[in-house]
Amino acid sequence: DTAHSTTSMDNVSVIIPAYNAEHTIQETVESVLAQTFTDFELIIINDGSTDATLEIIDQFSDPRLQVFTFDNSGPQKSRNRGINKASGEYISFIDADDLWTADKLELQLEILRNNPDASVVYSWSDVVNEESVLLRQGGHLIRRGDVFLDLLLVNFVESGSNLLAETTALKNIGGFDESIVAGQDRDILLSLANKY
Repeated sequence: DTAHSTTSMDNVSVIIPAYNAEHTIQETVESVLAQTFTDFELIIINDGSTDATLEIIDQFSDPRLQVFTFDNSGPQKSRNRGINKASGEYISFIDADDLWTADKLELQLEILRNNPDASVVYSWSDVVNEESVLLRQGGHLIRRGDVFLDLLLVNFVESGSNLLAETTALKNIGGFDESIVAGQDRDILLSLANKY
C-alpha cells in the first residue's frame, strides 16, 4: 500500500472506502473536513480506482487526511483496511458518495459521552441526488439501549455512513465479514447490536 501522509493519535477515525468516485469524492471529503468537531483523522482507502479519484483527493492539503491505495478488492475489505489503519478511540464510516451535516460527529460524540454504557450511536439519513437536492426523507426512527431485536425487524439505521462506534467494539466483533459483498452495513450493525 501507498501512504500519502500521516497523522497523530486522534479521537475519531473517519474511514472512506473509495472506488472510481471522481464525481462525488470531493464533496464527500469537504463534508467531513467541515465538521464542527475537528479532532479526527480522515482515512481514505483507495480501492484500485482507475478514474481521477486519487487526483481529486490529492488536491486536499489537510494534515488530518491520509490516503492508502490497494488493488481493487471491494468495500468490505476496504473498510477493514481502514479499521486496521485507524488510531482513534471511535470510528465512523462514510461512503464516497454520501454527505454529513456539519454537526454530525459533534452531536454523536456528545451522546456517547453522556451515555457511558453505549458503544454505538447512529443518526438519521435522508436521500439526495447528485445535486444534493432532497429526494426523500429517511425514516428518522429513534431506538435506544438494546436494539438488536428492533434492528432485526427494521433497518432503522438505514445507512452505513451514519454510525459512530468505539474502535474496540468494531475490533472485538472482527470488523466487516469479508465474505459479504452486499449488505455488509446491515451485517456489521447487527453484529454490533448483538454484543453492545
